[in-house]
Amino acid sequence: MTTHCIAINNIQRIGDSHAFPLDQWYVAGFSSELGDKPIARTFLNQKVVLFRTGEGQVAALEDRCCHRSLPLSCGTVEGAGVRCGYHGMLYAPSGQCIEIPGQERIPAKARVKAYAVVEKNQIIWIWMPKTEGAEPTKSAPDYPHHDDPLYKFGSGNYHYNAPWQLIHDNLLDLSHLGYVHLKTIGGNARLHMNAEMNVTQEGEQVRVVRLMPGSTPPPTYKAAWPFGDTCDRWQEIEFDLSHLRIWTGAVEPGTDAIDDPHRGGFHMRGFHGITPETATTCHYFWSMASNKHPDMPENIDEVVRQTAFTFDEDRLVIEAQYRNMLEFGEQAKWLDIHVDVGANRARRIVSKLLEQQQATDMAAA
Repeated sequence: MTTHCIAINNIQRIGDSHAFPLDQWYVAGFSSELGDKPIARTFLNQKVVLFRTGEGQVAALEDRCCHRSLPLSCGTVEGAGVRCGYHGMLYAPSGQCIEIPGQERIPAKARVKAYAVVEKNQIIWIWMPKTEGAEPTKSAPDYPHHDDPLYKFGSGNYHYNAPWQLIHDNLLDLSHLGYVHLKTIGGNARLHMNAEMNVTQEGEQVRVVRLMPGSTPPPTYKAAWPFGDTCDRWQEIEFDLSHLRIWTGAVEPGTDAIDDPHRGGFHMRGFHGITPETATTCHYFWSMASNKHPDMPENIDEVVRQTAFTFDEDRLVIEAQYRNMLEFGEQAKWLDIHVDVGANRARRIVSKLLEQQQATDMAAA
């Protein structure tokens, strides 16, 4: 219970980027989102404009022209950068202004903050530094399934009026599927609640494995794979600070073992990038990759459609949960049950990172 209280207090600090773990890669979006217009987003209380130059370079700048503070996201993208929509100042991906219409001399201070970004596996990662201008100290995460020919994927994003760690809680505890997602990936609720579960931790990563042999195939599985009356299901969840990787699926009984890393059957590989916007709101960038049964029609469009439907259901639950937390205030004490082990470990990781960061800040003050 103490762990929950610490975490909730941390996420309620508003207006301070240090309320979140810094010197970390966070998900800023997907490659497919960047077209010919800039995108405005707020990450960790920092207003950012994302764009792809005409030369193909992805960039992220402070969303503010240094002249009169119009958001650069109100401007236009050109070959060399983004042009302010007020007086036409052109900014390179470095944040330096490289053109002021009608003025030859460009002051050195005509620049805005630039963020390190990496485009990898069709995901855009942004480095949120503790010290402005600091270079990344580690590589952006890998997610090879987007580029694996065995899979096809679709993606989307949500804006949540709820703190980011409530999304972690939801994704690390899939026992709720039998109650919330009956039309898609649910199934027998009692079987979900009593599934064999193994929770492990290595450094700042939490892994939850749930095995459910003898399950009734839920609607999404039946639509994509020719299961009979039962199937053997698995759920493998890996938590990292900025994102979760969830591998779910099923095999027909009597075929592959559901703990065999090379098992066949129907696979759903979900990517879940959870990026704080403010203390009380967040971005949820998701993708779902799936394989195809050789004797069934292409299934990815239906899998993605049903995945989006499940996320709609989750958002309703989580936002209602958070509204109730605010309404009840200090009365909203949480009672832990057996399915909360993974989520509690993730919260302890975030709390520990914040405590270390705050100790460093105090020592430097």
